[in-house]
Amino acid sequence: MVEQGEISRGIAAVARAHLAVAGRLLRECGLYPGQELLLMRLWENDHRSQTDLARALDLDLSTVSRTVQALERNGFVVRGSSTTDRRSVIVSLTPAGRELRPAIERMWTTLDAVTTAGLSDRQQTDLLRLLRRVERNLLDADSPSAGT
Repeated sequence: MVEQGEISRGIAAVARAHLAVAGRLLRECGLYPGQELLLMRLWENDHRSQTDLARALDLDLSTVSRTVQALERNGFVVRGSSTTDRRSVIVSLTPAGRELRPAIERMWTTLDAVTTAGLSDRQQTDLLRLLRRVERNLLDADSPSAGT
């Protein structure tokens, strides 16, 4: 029998360890955790407003603004004004930001390999299925209708 709170403690411990390894791998690319997620959104669809990025990443606008500023300082993105709404800030990739894509994709591959070392293909498939189920459970519990 699993002790009370053991699963939640295990998830938190795995999340911390995963983030630590991801952070180390990202620093090798000149990035910090979270910055790659914003870049990935721009690789999907460049020239997006900060508001759109915040919505897509499910982050508050101030967090996205700080992330964009850091990426801009490092030459990976540029900010500009929208041609249709002067209040809107548009974020665009620079050539250096586009060139990071292969390195970030390799980083994710390495992170997956480290994370699943010693697990069979079947265990990896089962793990992914269980993680998706746990995520659904948590999202459902966090929805407005969960308490009704």
